[in-house]
Amino acid sequence: MNLLGMQGGDRVKQIEGGKPSLRCFGQNAAAFTLTEVIISLAILVLVFHGILKAYTIACQRSEWSAHSLAAQSLAMQHMEAMRAAQWDPQNWPIVDEAGLTNFRSTDILDVSSTTKTPAYATSVVAVTTVTVNPPLRQIRADCIWEFKPRGLFTNTVITLRAPDQ
Repeated sequence: MNLLGMQGGDRVKQIEGGKPSLRCFGQNAAAFTLTEVIISLAILVLVFHGILKAYTIACQRSEWSAHSLAAQSLAMQHMEAMRAAQWDPQNWPIVDEAGLTNFRSTDILDVSSTTKTPAYATSVVAVTTVTVNPPLRQIRADCIWEFKPRGLFTNTVITLRAPDQ
C-alpha cells in the first residue's frame, strides 16, 4: 500500500467525465458516526465545565484567604496596641493606660478588591483580669468580617499580659 492508500495493482481509472478517480483499499471509507461526534462533544463540554468551575472556586478561595489574612492582621494590630499601653500597678500614682476595657470599632479591611465597595470589619477588644496576685490580664481581640457568598467569619487573637516591670 502506498501513500495514497492504493495497492500496487490499482491504477488511476477514468470515469465518465474524464476525471481521474482513485480506488481506495476497500469500498467503505472509515469515518465517525454522528453519535460518536455528539458523545465526544459532550465529554469535551463536561471537561471544559469542570476546568472553569475549578478556576472560579480557586478564585473565590484565594479572595476569602486574602480577607481572612487582612482580618487577622487587623486583630493583631489591636492586640499590639493594647500590649503597648503602659500598665504599672506598683507606681504611685498607678499607671494603667489600657485598663479593664471593652471597645468596638469598625475598620476597612486592607484587601484589594475587584469591586469598588470596601470590605468592612468590626473589631471587638476586651481586657479582663485573670488574677490579682500576681496581676495578670487577658487581652482578646476579635475581628468579625463578612464574605458575601459565605457569610460572617471571626478571627480571634487571645494573649495574657503581665504589668510593666
